[in-house]
Amino acid sequence: MSNAKILWVDDEIDLLKAHIMFLKEKQFDVSSASNGIDALEMIKQDTFDIVFLDEQMPGMDGLSVLSEIQVIAPNMPVIMITKSEEEHIMEDALGAQITDYLIKPVKPSQILLACKKILENKRLITQKVNSGYQQDFRNIAMQFFEHNDYNDWADIYRKLIYWEGKMEENEDKSMAEVLSNQFSEANTNFGRFVAQEYLDWLHTQDPANRPILSPDILPLTTFPQLDKGYESVFFLLVDCLRYDQWKAFESIISELYYIDREQAYYGILPTATQYSRNAIFAGMYPMHIAERFPQHWLNDDEDGGKNKHEEVFLESLIRRHRLPIKHSYHKIISNEEGKSLADNILNLMHNDLNVIVYNFIDLLSHSRTEMNIIRELAPNEAAYRSISRSWLEYSPLLEVLRKLSRRNVKIIITTDHGTVRVKRPTRIIGDRSTTTNLRYKQGKNLNYDENAKHVFTVRRPEDALLPRSHVSSTYVFAMEDYFFAYPNNYNYYVNYYKDTFQHGGISLEEMIIPIIELTPKNR
Repeated sequence: MSNAKILWVDDEIDLLKAHIMFLKEKQFDVSSASNGIDALEMIKQDTFDIVFLDEQMPGMDGLSVLSEIQVIAPNMPVIMITKSEEEHIMEDALGAQITDYLIKPVKPSQILLACKKILENKRLITQKVNSGYQQDFRNIAMQFFEHNDYNDWADIYRKLIYWEGKMEENEDKSMAEVLSNQFSEANTNFGRFVAQEYLDWLHTQDPANRPILSPDILPLTTFPQLDKGYESVFFLLVDCLRYDQWKAFESIISELYYIDREQAYYGILPTATQYSRNAIFAGMYPMHIAERFPQHWLNDDEDGGKNKHEEVFLESLIRRHRLPIKHSYHKIISNEEGKSLADNILNLMHNDLNVIVYNFIDLLSHSRTEMNIIRELAPNEAAYRSISRSWLEYSPLLEVLRKLSRRNVKIIITTDHGTVRVKRPTRIIGDRSTTTNLRYKQGKNLNYDENAKHVFTVRRPEDALLPRSHVSSTYVFAMEDYFFAYPNNYNYYVNYYKDTFQHGGISLEEMIIPIIELTPKNR
């Protein structure tokens, strides 16, 4: 902060000598101007770190000077100082995007604090974030070894996401590697937890002994909203949305909606669209879907679209719950379809329930694997979140949400599974019928390291309520950041898939995913 250059513009500058002297004693380089014209000339000829600008000056007033400054030096911080407390003046100044606003008489300490907020803000935030994480590091680490349940693991994951988001804003990345290592350790312990508990969750008679799982989503979160007096209820499923991506979306959506409730649920295994999303719309586990709808279920080794019958499953679920409602179902897989939905969204208000599946995030994940330019734009989780947020800001989906925000609606946003950045390969051998997914394999005669701690094996598919394609079918799931690779062309495929985002296995990022309930602020 020392030697920062300040320009103070005030027609009564002589009365501010004590303030200027105070700043100079704090090692600031202070220049002054008694009118707007001189100030603008000085700004054209020199660069200043901060401008203090009086609002009420004869001739060219402060707001007029501010407009000119923003043309000459649009990124120069301007702090407006005024005697007036009139609301319209404050609104004009804030609308002109001033950096700060002070009301006379100002104390030297106020001036110093305003300077620190601008000049040292990033350093102070970095300092606070690093010290805060250092204090929380031990608490999080101790939680790994406690007798955690599914709620505890969701809390641990949210804490790690919180600190990850805070670290992104830091100029000093010294603690980022520590956090990354703790995230990896968390996933190691989470994998053990899931391997130990998952099958019991599926067979318990008491729902209180397990987390909310994919088949529970519509009956537990959405159907109860249908008789609460809303014009319409919208269930929005954004495919492949990680919890941290939702947190990146949150500040945009919260401008339009109150977040009535945010909770985590666990996606079923495999954390892949065919299994998890069909389970959501059918309200059943995959084995039961295959038994009840054999004509609509395709196993991994069968050709054809495996999520083409979601609307059929949804209609069956509504009938089973005896809901006398009108509903609609829409799947958006292109920008043009998104625009069409945005244009016609208010025509859906006559339905009690509208279900919308938005596929972009999953497409982004796959494109990142296949296209080098996307991989370069999103080399890590922080960049992946940033691209996802930018997509939302300019997508037809945000226009849908804007239009609905003026109506008496309830919106539930959720997803079917997340995705994890894979880094380490683990060898596997299978026949031609083995699935191609990198995070789980389903097939017969699978050959892999059965003692590996990073692989979870289900030898009897019915134990995991999964369909059996063959008599000897087995499911294996990669944990942590591992991915399966075949020995043939091993090095090529390892290099090709390393650092890509994949789903289907067991990790915090794939399994613990958000459900958000929204109501409009401006209805």
